[in-house]
Amino acid sequence: MTMKVKANRFRIRRTDPATAGPLPRDSVDDMLTAMDDGFGPEPFPTARAADPVPPRADPATETALDAIRREGLTGRQLRLARRVAMKNGLPATSDFDAVRLLRAAGIDPFQRNSMLELVASEGATAPPPQQSPSRDMQPATGTANRLPQVTKPLNLPSTGQRAEQSLAADVMKIQRDMARRRKRKLAMMCLRLFIFVLLPTILAGVYFYSVATPMYATRTEFVIQQAEPKGTGIGGLFSGTQFATSQDSIAVQGYLQSRDAMQRLDADLGFRQHFKQPNIDALQRLAPDATSEATYKLYKRFVKIAYDPTEGLIRMDVIAADPKSAAAFARALIGYAEEQVDDLTKRLREDQMKGSRESYGESEANMLAAQRKVVELQEKYKILSSEAEALLITQQVSILEARLSQDRLSLAEMEANEQPNQARMEPLKRHMEALQTEISSLRSQLTEGSDGGLSLAQVQSELLVAQANVEIRQMLLGQSLQSLETSRIEANRQVRYLSLSVSPVEPDEAAFPRAFENTLVAMMIFAGIYLMISMTASILREQVSA
Repeated sequence: MTMKVKANRFRIRRTDPATAGPLPRDSVDDMLTAMDDGFGPEPFPTARAADPVPPRADPATETALDAIRREGLTGRQLRLARRVAMKNGLPATSDFDAVRLLRAAGIDPFQRNSMLELVASEGATAPPPQQSPSRDMQPATGTANRLPQVTKPLNLPSTGQRAEQSLAADVMKIQRDMARRRKRKLAMMCLRLFIFVLLPTILAGVYFYSVATPMYATRTEFVIQQAEPKGTGIGGLFSGTQFATSQDSIAVQGYLQSRDAMQRLDADLGFRQHFKQPNIDALQRLAPDATSEATYKLYKRFVKIAYDPTEGLIRMDVIAADPKSAAAFARALIGYAEEQVDDLTKRLREDQMKGSRESYGESEANMLAAQRKVVELQEKYKILSSEAEALLITQQVSILEARLSQDRLSLAEMEANEQPNQARMEPLKRHMEALQTEISSLRSQLTEGSDGGLSLAQVQSELLVAQANVEIRQMLLGQSLQSLETSRIEANRQVRYLSLSVSPVEPDEAAFPRAFENTLVAMMIFAGIYLMISMTASILREQVSA
């Protein structure tokens, strides 16, 4: 194998860098060799020529080494490759073999990260002890081919120092940028909070404290009661409690909140004209040309009615611009509620009376029909009482069976003689047969009909069913008559009436607006709206960026 002749390469210095052209490749390699080497002018053992004929074990390895040699790597690159191979524990026999082994292991010996890690590891740990140079690292016996040396090395920072300085500068730049953006975002957030939360809250507070018209509220509480609690069965358990009048209370509540009550109140006391007064602020004042729907919305806002099912109370709050009007509106609504209770109970009483009369008439007709059915069955089967007929036949059967028993005893006595008298025995036997035939006939009348007719048992069952139907109809007729009398009594008196527990009184202080509470509620509402909008915008922005 012939060795390549290595010629010494020198750097060409130019006097005028501005007029000088680009440096040749050899000069650039020399400059990189002179910078940040760390070995100074001392020769490196691996820079010497290898043995004239080193032993090679594998032709493929020799081919790879020849290809690496033809790449024209500089001495600094070869030394760095040897150091990286030693750091990774690769058994390299030469610099070119180190490059081959590193590439086979998937490590780029000339990558910047590899060199930075090598410099950092060398700075943090002590240098490894000198090992005996291999055969490739031994100085050649012939002419020594040295790498070009620099007479005066440049005092430049090492690669690790430059990387640390660059990293610190980048970190400082990122921190300054983050602080600047954080301040800008904080300022924008404060501006948005002021525009969308604080400013509307301030406007709402100004309205509630200085613009809003004082409103007076009157509270009334009443309950719907029964005149005389009665009831039987499960329904009687709730008589006299709030559950007995819950339906009437809910009906009265619905009526007082309806358009009918609003129209009656407007016709009687001028509800619409009261809220059209010019001394009421614009937000609470009713427009001069307001429609019935707008008036009804205002009515629901200023007339609040609530029903408490646990206590059976109906609470009514009436709000107006002056105390007298508020009390007058409340009294008028209570009068409407009393009329509604009367109408509800009146219709109920009429319906109960009508239903009781119809039920009594139907029960009476069914009872008469059941009685006619019993008479028809008696006439059809010629039997007044099936029980009496059955008792008579049973008695006859008993008498005949007694006589049959006596004849059997007499026959047994005759047969006990050594020479019984046949002339006396034969009539006795015939008499016994006649008795048995009669008994069978009587029994067949009880269970089997004669000539295809119904038996006494069947006739008795039909009569019993008809008589039981008559008894049931008589019982229902009695209940219907009792219900009719009860309905007549209830129809002559009022069973529901309205009882006031808290009467409407004219207030002396305004109850609305509650300036502080309303302002706080407005701020919470604006803050909630801003929070929802900001969260929605953040989610959409994140989805779009993803």
